Amino acid sequence: MHSGKRFLAFVPTAIFIAISAVFAQGQQAASSGPDLNFPTVLYGAAYYNEYMPGDDSDHVARLAKDVALMKAAGLNVVRMGESTWSLWEPEDGRFEYAWMDRVVDAMGNAGIKVIMGTPTYALPAWMAHQHPEILADRIPGGMFGGQPIKSAYGIRQNMDTDSPAYRFYAERLIRHIVAHYKDNPNVIGWQLDNETGSYDAANPDVFVGFQHYLEKKFVTPEALSKAWFLNYWGENLHTWEDLPKRDGTISTGYKLEWTRWSQMRVTDFLHWQASLVRECAGPRQFITTDYGGMMKRDVNEEAVSDSLDIVADNIYHGTQDHYDGSFQALQSDFSRSLKHSNFLVTETNGQTIGWTSGGQYPPYDGQMREDVYTYLANGANMVEYWHWASIHGNQETYWKGVLSHDLEPNREYAEVSRTAHELEKIGPQLVGLKVHNEVAILWSRDSANAISFMPYGGGVPARSWTGEPDGYASLVQQMHKALYDLNVGADFVFPEAKDFSQYKLLIVPALYISDDALLQRISDYVKNGGHVVMTFKSGFANENSAVRWVRAPGPLREAAGISYQEFSSLEHPLALKDDPFHAGADNKVSFWSEFLMPEHAKPVAYYDHPFFGKWPAITENTFGTGTLLYEGTYLSDKLQTAVLKSALDKAGLTNSDQQLPAAVHVQHGTNRLGKRLHYYFNYSGAEVKLTYAYTSGTNLLDGKPAAKSSELTLAPWDLAIIEEP
Repeated sequence: MHSGKRFLAFVPTAIFIAISAVFAQGQQAASSGPDLNFPTVLYGAAYYNEYMPGDDSDHVARLAKDVALMKAAGLNVVRMGESTWSLWEPEDGRFEYAWMDRVVDAMGNAGIKVIMGTPTYALPAWMAHQHPEILADRIPGGMFGGQPIKSAYGIRQNMDTDSPAYRFYAERLIRHIVAHYKDNPNVIGWQLDNETGSYDAANPDVFVGFQHYLEKKFVTPEALSKAWFLNYWGENLHTWEDLPKRDGTISTGYKLEWTRWSQMRVTDFLHWQASLVRECAGPRQFITTDYGGMMKRDVNEEAVSDSLDIVADNIYHGTQDHYDGSFQALQSDFSRSLKHSNFLVTETNGQTIGWTSGGQYPPYDGQMREDVYTYLANGANMVEYWHWASIHGNQETYWKGVLSHDLEPNREYAEVSRTAHELEKIGPQLVGLKVHNEVAILWSRDSANAISFMPYGGGVPARSWTGEPDGYASLVQQMHKALYDLNVGADFVFPEAKDFSQYKLLIVPALYISDDALLQRISDYVKNGGHVVMTFKSGFANENSAVRWVRAPGPLREAAGISYQEFSSLEHPLALKDDPFHAGADNKVSFWSEFLMPEHAKPVAYYDHPFFGKWPAITENTFGTGTLLYEGTYLSDKLQTAVLKSALDKAGLTNSDQQLPAAVHVQHGTNRLGKRLHYYFNYSGAEVKLTYAYTSGTNLLDGKPAAKSSELTLAPWDLAIIEEP
């Protein structure tokens, strides 16, 4: 039945089932809501029986083999269903469940639980044919944008999620699937969509929504014109109908507000889905969504998390000699900070990753096992691989799973099996780890976006796995990596936070966009005894991306004890005079320099240069009972680590952890039994020895005692988990 016109009736809806078998002991939660007190670690993979070669009978035979292999390995969870709308609904209004029912039943019979995804991120061909307006009109990249380009069918995630037609079909699909599995004891939770973003959509309905949003926020076009300084080039607005489209705008205020609108669209879409799923799901089934890597510029992860029972993230990272746990820790810290709670890893490296065969680096022996414990040490309650079996065709042929294309047990399968059997024994002592940190990093998505409009250095290092040298993400990652290398844990806090007092040290990277109230809260935090390390570009522009018309750094001037009127790009790296932080060959700064004029602050370091040497590169100010250290330039990695080590020392946040061998990372937490856990990781291919500095305990991995001040030996790519009594 053709239903192409029925979407007009669409009206957006307002915004764990009991675990059996190996999870039977966890059935103590009230039936009024999802049970997130998993009695052991969830460990498994995404599974796509529908991707297997052959016909239906081959799929049935392969399913039996896969389930037997999973059960033998000790896996206890799979994630399914999010990628194949066209199988759930092969034609408009006809729904099919048998192909998935047999998989869910087979998993249940083996004691393997299921997280089901709403398959809304990959449009079926029939829908694109009937409603081409659903496809996203994307703004071209670059400084000046351009007329939106119509997306072609075949690319995944290429839709306007605000489209009434899309919402109609998505709601119908969600209601059918969720209702079908609401009482199924094998389905413990629901994943909303998949790696959701704005997809850069600028369709007519998106623009109309943006205009209405601006009308509510600014009330009059004159107020908007004033906030955005539209006198520039005579672009003032006097009627909302004259609002230009996003296509080629040069207004930094417009661009920043558009990014906020894009984020709001993602938030609304996922809140809408969460509301639908809650209406239709079983009361014990939890709701999550798999963020496709944290710190995206078009997704407000904090706002999205409000609609979730538990946060989940897809975390991909370097392997072989590029494997050190740092990126996993960065993503995990951010995930944990969203709800100040444990989280799920819905995807991570199975073998090799990549949309081509050009970067195939399978993990060394031990790295897959160590990876699982890396996530658990940072507060994860689940680790799943993407995916179980490597796909035999199409774009992700070389984004391999646990099994290779031959679908037989292999080296990776053996390591997964070893890990799973360990978790069968000690998982209840590891799940639900609580991590307490006294350092926080302030993450500003507005600053990330605004700096991308006005970058300060084309050669800024590309640190994230995306390879994007945007100057903000690289700085945040540098500072987090420095803390990581110093064995100091960190949370993330957000501009909306009203109070930072639970932390002894607050790291503030390039807070380019901020209202006065946030800057005042930071100043008050320092005045009341907090310690801040802040970098260049902070306090420079207001919430509308307009440079403040007072001397920089604006409202931070008193707390920072400095001001400046000039700044310069640095054509070449400069050294700091007399190498004050003993960085040796890495005693270098780059990209940007603010000509800091101390008013109350103490100069900490000067440039070793006949011109730039007139101004300090780093200052420190005592304000009230706290301190604010200000970096007026981009420090080298080693220099940044040394500066943060000094700040940690002054805040009383260093101990024996900073004396560990360079390859060793330690993570601390408290398990559900109230016992302190200490994870020691050897992220290297050589054996290392270290001194265990905490209360005597037991290594959960081998059952051997670990006395205080005794020597621990870690094999290559191995770890120890010491539990105190």
